[in-house]
Parts: sequence; C-alpha cells; structure tokens
Amino acid sequence: MSETQGWGTPGHADRYRERVFAERARLSAGLDDLTQQQQRVLDDLLEFNGGTEFGRRHGFAAIRTLKDYRAAVPVQDYAAHAPLIERMAAGEPNLLTADAPVVYFTSSGSTGDHKKIPVTRRFMKTVFFPFYYAAWAPLIESLPELMERPDAVLNLKHDPLAVPPVTAGGRPHVGASQIDFGAAFGEPLSAELGTAAPWATLPVDVAPDDHLEKMYLRLRLAVQSDVRGLIGINPAMIAAVPYQLELWWQRIVKEVRDGTLGGVPYGDPDPERAARLEFLAGHFGQPSPAHVWPRVRALFGWSTGVASLYMPGLRDRFGAGVRVLPAPVAASEGPVAVPLDRHPAAGSLVPSAAVYEFVDADEDLGPGAETLVAEELEPHRDYHVLFSHVGGLYRYAVGDVVRVVDRVRGVPRVLYAGRATRSDAAGERLREAQVVRALGAALASTGLALRNVACRVEEAAGEAPRYVFAVAPEAPWLESETVRFAGLLDAALAAESPGYARALRERRLGAARLRLLHVDAFQREWHARVADGVRPTQVKDRLFRQDESQWRRLIAASDALRGVRT
Repeated sequence: MSETQGWGTPGHADRYRERVFAERARLSAGLDDLTQQQQRVLDDLLEFNGGTEFGRRHGFAAIRTLKDYRAAVPVQDYAAHAPLIERMAAGEPNLLTADAPVVYFTSSGSTGDHKKIPVTRRFMKTVFFPFYYAAWAPLIESLPELMERPDAVLNLKHDPLAVPPVTAGGRPHVGASQIDFGAAFGEPLSAELGTAAPWATLPVDVAPDDHLEKMYLRLRLAVQSDVRGLIGINPAMIAAVPYQLELWWQRIVKEVRDGTLGGVPYGDPDPERAARLEFLAGHFGQPSPAHVWPRVRALFGWSTGVASLYMPGLRDRFGAGVRVLPAPVAASEGPVAVPLDRHPAAGSLVPSAAVYEFVDADEDLGPGAETLVAEELEPHRDYHVLFSHVGGLYRYAVGDVVRVVDRVRGVPRVLYAGRATRSDAAGERLREAQVVRALGAALASTGLALRNVACRVEEAAGEAPRYVFAVAPEAPWLESETVRFAGLLDAALAAESPGYARALRERRLGAARLRLLHVDAFQREWHARVADGVRPTQVKDRLFRQDESQWRRLIAASDALRGVRT
C-alpha cells in the first residue's frame, strides 16, 4: 500500500493511533531497563555485523562489553565511515552491515556536501520505526482532530519524488521525507499526517528541483482548506510560511478566484474564498496564517536551539492558543531522544535503538575521546552525542550537542542544544548552545523579540576582534534598547563561557556589537538558498556565519528589502 492510500480509508486512523500508542508504551516501558537494553543492542550489532569488513577489522567476535567495544572502535564521524559507505553505495556487500541498504538517506554535512546514510531493513525495523511512530503520540493525543481529514495538516516536509536519484549501485539516494516507507519497507501505517492532502502529490507538472514553485503550489492549495496543524520538523520551514503568504499573496488570491494552479485550470473558480482572503489582508494590513487558517492548533517541529529564540513570536503569528509540540531529537543517521509525554522541548533517550555515548561539550572530539554512558550524565550540562546501531554506524559522532534536562525513571531526558560547531577567534571556544542561551537571557531581560539571528567575528585595524550579531527584530528596537541588549548579551556570554569572559577581560576580544536587519532578511536569504536548488528541509538555521559570502548574502538580503542598492 502506498502512503497516500491509507489516510481517509475506513479504520485507518484507529489502526494508526493504536500503533503509535503501542510503540510509545514499549519505549516507555524500556526506560526501566536502561543498562540491560544497552547491552542487548550492543550484543545484537556485534553478532549481526560481526562478519562484515568493519566487524572483522575491529574484532567484533571478541568483544563482550562496552569497555571492550570502546577499546576496539575509535570515535568516528561521517568522514571516517565514508570510504566504506562509498563502496557500499557502489554495490559492494558486507562492509559496514550484513544487511544490504535499501536506500541511502541524504543529509547535508557541515561542509554542505551530501552524505549517504545507509538505511537497511534491520535498521528500520529495530531502530527507526519504534521511535518514529512513538514521536507522533503527543501530537495525536493532544489533537485527535488532526486525523479526521486528510487536509487537516499541512505537512511542509513531505516531498515525494517520482524518479529519485540513485547511487552507483542503483539504490535511491533521497531525503527521509521523500521515501514512501509503505512501499519500501512494507509499513502501510507509516505515512505521516498530511501526506494524503490534495497538495501532497501535486496535480500539475513542476521540475523536481524547483522547490520554491512546489512550496507555492502547496500553499496555494492549502489556503482553500481548514488546516488545523503544520508539520515542519525543520522550524525554518514553518517560519517561512508567513513570509511566503505575503510574498505570493496576489498570485494566490488570483488563482483561487480563477480556479487555476500554477496558471493551469484546476478545480472550480472560488471568487467567494478569494474575496474573503482579500478582505482579511486588507482589514489586518497583511495576510497572516492566523487569518487564513483560524483553527490552527499546533506546530510540530524542533523548538530548541536558535528556534527557541523566535518560536514564541512565530507561534503567535499562527494564532492565539497555538501549541508548539517538539519533534524528536534525531538526525538522518539515527534517533537520539523522543518525547514520551507533553514536555515542551525534551525527550527521553531510546535505549532499545542504539548504544549511546557522550562527551562533555567543552571537550574536543577525537578518535580516542573519553566517553560517558547515559547513567553518568548530569542535569543542566551539554554533551556531544555519539551512537552505534545495527544499521552500520559505530561510535558515530553526529555533530549535535544535547542538554540534559532531567531524568525519567533513571533515563536522561535531553533536548537539542545546537550544533557542535565552535567559534574560537581569541581562545574563547564559544559554542552554539552557549550563544543561544546568552541571547535568550538578553531577550528575557529586555522584553525584546527577534525573527532570527546570526553572528560572526569581525576585525578592524587597531582593534581586538569582536562578535557582531546580525539581528532581525520582531518589531523595531530603540537605540537605547539596542545598546542595553548588547551589554546584557556580552555579560550573558561571559557567564556562559569562561573562555569568553577571559578574552574580554584580557582585551583579546572587544565588546559585542549588533547590526539590526530588516525583519524579513533571514527569510529572503532562506528563499535565495532554496532557489539555488537546496531542498527546504536542508536549509536550516545557521548561527555562526564566519564564511564571508554567507554573511554578505544575509546583509544583502536585508539591504534589498530596505531598498538599499547593493
């Protein structure tokens, strides 16, 4: 069964609900058995993949304990796995995993290169699907009406491909949101909410890489539905919606009135809906998601990291009473944590999915890094996260930092704190998570709000380098507010980072400065990257922007919106 055939058929919603709650119950029960589950996962991956080239190279057959495993296998990132992955992608078997990959997930690395993440049937069954189903439990438990109609949810990340690109070995190489799990893995219940909406499979021709036009066409169709929730995972995609409504408003209203879609006749003309949309925009001064879809109740996506700074204002643009429900802490390579209750930001580790290890976020990651296990983590601290699973990734440093919030039945509950990227111009070793928390503290102290933010280190002749923050305010900031915010931000950064405090004190760093941008500068730049052919799911918030071209592009986006010649 394809993913679009399930929703709307008799009994599907009940079967889906039963599966989701059952998987959550199983994961929740597993929290009482953390140490034993981690050993079972280790035993399984060692036995199943012991005969692979990687398993033989690292002596899997002789490993019995996590201590043995740590001694035999170095901490590794994607680059370390890549040589074997490339051989797998060319069709060579039994290298990282005994189970041949069915597809390869694509994911943008820190350099912008596209990774090839091998995805096997064994991985999907034992690692991915239990966490994947459970992740939806808080959403459908809180808002069961989202399952009542196929068009109740605008799923922004769903992007099926009729002809996917393939590896040299002939396997699809696509994003996780482009795979029909029902067809590929025999999981007919796996289709997400919103994947059977009228806009899920576009009824008009559009180039596969024309992502902006696809986003426009889906939005054009969705304005004629009673949308109750949006799924974005990547919060930048949700943040784009208000901007896109304003950007494309005249075109949308005309097509609704004329009964066209991308200029092609589609459905019946709807002058009544078009008139209503025009009235709303005229009455309130500009189109807003809250006016187009007045019964939206939930946004589902990552709500931490940089998104934590703009999510309150974004949520308000979708209407009073709208809830933000957190997506799981995960990457294309595998799961880290999943919300099992209604905590607004954090989720519990998934002991049955992978062997988890951690390194203090202030420490450097390297092949011989000393790691901690879940039982050794401390609340309110940041950690690099590593995992090993039967899908063929071993002691894999995913590049994310998590923050421990608390424990549930002895298992750490964590939230995504930021990328592991570190800025170090003058020995400050400043981490993304520290900057986000400092920005949050300064915003809370001043009552100010922003749409997005980025920073870089700049140097001027005769001066110490300093951090410059490009801020798109939610509403105009007074000069006095801006000056006060910069001072509070510096103090907060010093409180978060001893290295930053020392660099300021020793005048190796100058005081932080602010550069206020147009309110829509980040959205314009986001659109420009998507227009260049990057899939929207991969265009994520980037706090550190030391690359000169990236910084200039952001400033140019702001200047263009203000009418400044660049």
